[in-house]
Amino acid sequence: MNTDAISEFVAFLDRALPDDYWVRHVEYRDDHDLRARYQQEAFDAGWLMPEWEPEYGGRDLSAADGLALRIEGARRHVPRLLNVQGPGVVAPALRTFGTPEQKARLLRPVLRGEEWWALGMSEPGSGSDLASLRTSARLRGDHFVVNGQKIWTTQAHQARWCTLYARTEPDAARHAGISCLILDLHSSGVDVRPIGRAAESVDEFCEVFLDDVRIPAGNLLGPLHGGWRVAIESLEHERDMIWINNWVDVDRALRPVLEKPDLDRELRVRAGRLMADAAAIRFTGLRSSLGRMAGRPVPEFFVLKLLGSETAQAAAQLALDAPGLPALTSPELFLDRVESLGATIYGGTSEIQRNIIGERVLRLPRDR
Repeated sequence: MNTDAISEFVAFLDRALPDDYWVRHVEYRDDHDLRARYQQEAFDAGWLMPEWEPEYGGRDLSAADGLALRIEGARRHVPRLLNVQGPGVVAPALRTFGTPEQKARLLRPVLRGEEWWALGMSEPGSGSDLASLRTSARLRGDHFVVNGQKIWTTQAHQARWCTLYARTEPDAARHAGISCLILDLHSSGVDVRPIGRAAESVDEFCEVFLDDVRIPAGNLLGPLHGGWRVAIESLEHERDMIWINNWVDVDRALRPVLEKPDLDRELRVRAGRLMADAAAIRFTGLRSSLGRMAGRPVPEFFVLKLLGSETAQAAAQLALDAPGLPALTSPELFLDRVESLGATIYGGTSEIQRNIIGERVLRLPRDR
């Protein structure tokens, strides 16, 4: 581990964030100006994507050092990026699959948060099962004509761009015949409709309707009919972010519970089990990440996502239950519980994760 890099990163955080950030970080999560400024400064200083090249917000560090820095940042509650899927999912896809022109035009703005992106994946009736999508894109000369609908599209009403996954070969197998297109959400025929949310702290979801939308053929990201690979490889970069955040969220939720001197037996048992699960998340996450760096298959991740998200939910519920009636007047505990409800949905629902574990890890036969 590069201890000098961690020391430099901590010194950067001390300079970039307010003096009282560490004790008031919960309040600062509503400070959008601070979060936007932090992203730009982290990019300029090379801490946003530390394993990447300097021109893309990095320092050419090793993958292991990048993981260590992400863990350190999560433990210190660094500001959450306003458009987290931009740097977390879209930027890796652009860096890996983008043409020189696409990278020159789009990569720096998404990393600095100057242009926001949405992910056009989920559809009504498809959810986390990307292979079952039905949105169609037909190549007509120098452009695609797209028709269909996306749902649960985070921040689509605020975003300028979208990585849109559509079926370009209708007769191909489920995982084939899908392409990734760069969609300008200001295009004619795009109708974005926000969906109501349960709390202000939750990112806004949208429905996106596509009616004969024309997308230039030059906006194809990756190979034609090769969108499945683009999706899988770009989402891999989200893996570490998910398990690290789940682990930190569990630890943060348990800390005040464990400090209570009068915790009854039932709550102590629940807390003890969650402590064990938190340790399992950490060690499984490290094993999964190191295995991926070594180039070996990492089936542990599918178990890790399921365990991490459900443990984060249970920890948030325990933090709400332990204080008793006083919890009813704590906005922080309520918001943490509401936010935890999304943990078993984003990044792959628990239902889909169980199917994947059964089919890919345990090699169980599919129910036809």
